[in-house]
Amino acid sequence: MTGREILHKMKLKAGFCGSETGRGKSKMWKNIAHGFHFVKGKASHPMEDYVVSEFKKVDGHELGLFAIFDGHLGHDVAKYLQTNLFDNILKEDFWTDTENAIRNAYISTDAAILEQSLKLGKGGSTAVTGILIDGQKLVVANVGDSRAVMSKNGVASQLSVDHEPSKELKEIESRGGFVSNIPGDVPRVDGQLAVARAFGDKSLKLHLSSEPDITHQTIDDETEFIIFASDGIWKVMSNQEAVDAIKSIKDPQAAAKELIEEAIAKNSKDDISCIVVRFQC
Repeated sequence: MTGREILHKMKLKAGFCGSETGRGKSKMWKNIAHGFHFVKGKASHPMEDYVVSEFKKVDGHELGLFAIFDGHLGHDVAKYLQTNLFDNILKEDFWTDTENAIRNAYISTDAAILEQSLKLGKGGSTAVTGILIDGQKLVVANVGDSRAVMSKNGVASQLSVDHEPSKELKEIESRGGFVSNIPGDVPRVDGQLAVARAFGDKSLKLHLSSEPDITHQTIDDETEFIIFASDGIWKVMSNQEAVDAIKSIKDPQAAAKELIEEAIAKNSKDDISCIVVRFQC
């Protein structure tokens, strides 16, 4: 089964058990390849993570589209993002004002999700997206705690921002919300959600943001690989530990699988999704 066929299957099916995996290569840049792997966690609910990992020709350019959508209180918002977010970004003025195109698409997509809350439910999703432009430039955006990490010369560098409620306390309080560790053992918005930014979550939306943090990276000869992963990895591994775990694995799909197996061995119980993009295949 090809990576595209697996991706299509993923769009149709969210409540599977076990794991899914796939890989692909750039047609324009033969040294760039990507692979993904994801595994359902220990919880009794269906898998809530969705992934995009593909190369696509757009307006004479090759775009690598990579995303992790980590749903909560259901998978419908994450599934909606998988189907719609990149299309919405590319419908904006992407080529002349890339950052604003991404920012506007995140906000308008969130508005569309809230308008369809009767259909999509009360849940929400984090997101980390990466758009690789002609193998040379990478634009990463995120809301929540799914993360993107780059390895250059074996050194880990985080490209996304973890939106933790304790770090955005003033903003949450200015909207009329509060942050509490009760119930549970981590700070939560209104005592419910452990991230300060997310798509959906209509009941909390007055106190949450869907504004993404956006970073730009140039891909050069020192760039080895990029990891996109849900917090099931980052709860148990540091950025550098993740880079060290896969730095010698050339096959990006095998690397993504290895990272997840390492996280499970460290007792991660969450749904875990991981994409690895390799630049020196």
